[in-house]
Amino acid sequence: MTRATPAAVSVEGLTHSFDRRTVLSRLSFEVEADEFFAIVGPSGCGKSTTLRVLAGLVPPTAGKVVARGREVAGPLTEAAMVFQSPVLLPWRRTIENILFTAEMAGLDGGSYRPRAEELARLAGLEGFERSYPHELSGGMQQRVSICRALLLDPALLLMDEPFGALDILTRERMGFELQRIWSATKSTVVFVTHSIHEAVWLSDRILVMSARPGSVKGVVPVDLPRPRSSRTLKDRRFVELTASVRELVEAEWVE
Repeated sequence: MTRATPAAVSVEGLTHSFDRRTVLSRLSFEVEADEFFAIVGPSGCGKSTTLRVLAGLVPPTAGKVVARGREVAGPLTEAAMVFQSPVLLPWRRTIENILFTAEMAGLDGGSYRPRAEELARLAGLEGFERSYPHELSGGMQQRVSICRALLLDPALLLMDEPFGALDILTRERMGFELQRIWSATKSTVVFVTHSIHEAVWLSDRILVMSARPGSVKGVVPVDLPRPRSSRTLKDRRFVELTASVRELVEAEWVE
């Protein structure tokens, strides 16, 4: 059967070695267009390295990454990354921090101001457009970081433990915000997290990676209806899926 549209990202036999150590070993998977795709696995299995290879920031030792039909051979201009730390410029206000993406791309920041203001509203930052980073909570700073990544409408949004430094209640709130922003913008998202609970709640499919060298342990489809809410966390299917993913991850501890 022929695919109607090509995958947004296709990873084929990806191997990456660093300082004579193999971090990734023949990793293969696909991410569909507009999909929210999560990656989980043991610490040190190469999740963050995988994102950097997808973004074209790190070249693979073997194998290849194809994004939107073209092999990735350098920094991917249609991709944006969000890291665990927001890394905002402390001397710039919220809107100016969001506009920094356009300026770094050599574009006229002023022409993107309406888009920046729209994203700020979408992320629940109304009233804080002129605030400096030190005047924002950790969760609000991360929302600014997400808006900055989305400013140029990237086809691919790569997120590396974006909520890892936040407390559990703020993480849940950020999960709600991210789902709302994603449903409105429809970027393809690849989301790395250590939280199985978070992966099941947010994603359409979950890639479980093996311990180093990282390879595919399994891929779990998440058939929970959207939009998802706090009630989803109590749904029997949510509990079943969480147990299935946990079983794959914990199998690494005994092998």
